[in-house]
Amino acid sequence: MTIGVLGAGAWGTALAQMVASDGTEILLWARETELVEEINSARTNTIYLPSATLHDTIRATDDLSRMADLDVLLVVTPAQHMGKVLEAMPGHPRDLVLCSKGIEAGTGRLMNHVARDVAPGSKIAVLSGPTFAHEVAAGLPAAVTLACGGGEAQWERISPYIARPAFRPYFSDDVTGAEIGGAVKNVLAIACGVVDGLQLGQNARAALIARGYAEMLRFGEAKGAKPETLTGLCGLGDLVLTCSSTSSRNFSLGKALGEGQKASDLMADRRTVAEGAHTAPVLVELAARYGIAMPIVTAVYDLLKGDNPAKVVKGLLSRPLKAEQEAGA
Repeated sequence: MTIGVLGAGAWGTALAQMVASDGTEILLWARETELVEEINSARTNTIYLPSATLHDTIRATDDLSRMADLDVLLVVTPAQHMGKVLEAMPGHPRDLVLCSKGIEAGTGRLMNHVARDVAPGSKIAVLSGPTFAHEVAAGLPAAVTLACGGGEAQWERISPYIARPAFRPYFSDDVTGAEIGGAVKNVLAIACGVVDGLQLGQNARAALIARGYAEMLRFGEAKGAKPETLTGLCGLGDLVLTCSSTSSRNFSLGKALGEGQKASDLMADRRTVAEGAHTAPVLVELAARYGIAMPIVTAVYDLLKGDNPAKVVKGLLSRPLKAEQEAGA
């Protein structure tokens, strides 16, 4: 059995390394021909995951047609490019496991909606949770949510391909909730990075995580997510991890903003993608459409547009005092 991984960034390469740890054959698709050659010859990915020496059962390709007939495909392309990549593939595997976190700009579609539209014959699952790529690649323990649109039958079919002794998936049938947790936490991680960059302290970061989580719950409720999904690994768990470490690309982006660097310069220089920067404006638009109060997400959007960080923080602290559980708090 060969499993495909679509996308050879840090997370895609880490997932390939993890699944290949028991000798499973992995076909890893990368857009860059030079990266394919490096992986196949040197067993390294110095651009995106320099810490790993890749298993011999991982083979790389830049030919999408070779991915078309695989039984299980982990889709780990950047969220904003996933639809185009799937459209370019001449066929689609039986199971698509979406591992990218974001909301499509311009359409407001979650990734599972994008995949269903461009690959209507596929069965969709979402893998999400508190994971740093370099730790997963190193074999350190991690637990994730595997949300299966095909229910328990799909879970029983694909979970053995993904589960490993140090990588533990938990079943959910709430694909929407799993995606919302991963998308919203990226934006909130930028906010927590700003707090760190401004040296506002641990109290401020803890408050921001808690109030940001309330925004995640409100948005999830409006989109039909189950609250219990967002209290789990793909919601609260992922939020806590990415709001606490510079290993998070989104946190690092926010920290640099808090230290006074310009968003336009930071985004232009980044080889890797901080998905929260693309998700923030979409979330602001959707929140306005649904009448959801998301002041922290809106503040991140303002920062990305170039507003002064200290001014934005002052605006958040000046909001009217309300009951903690009030819908617009």
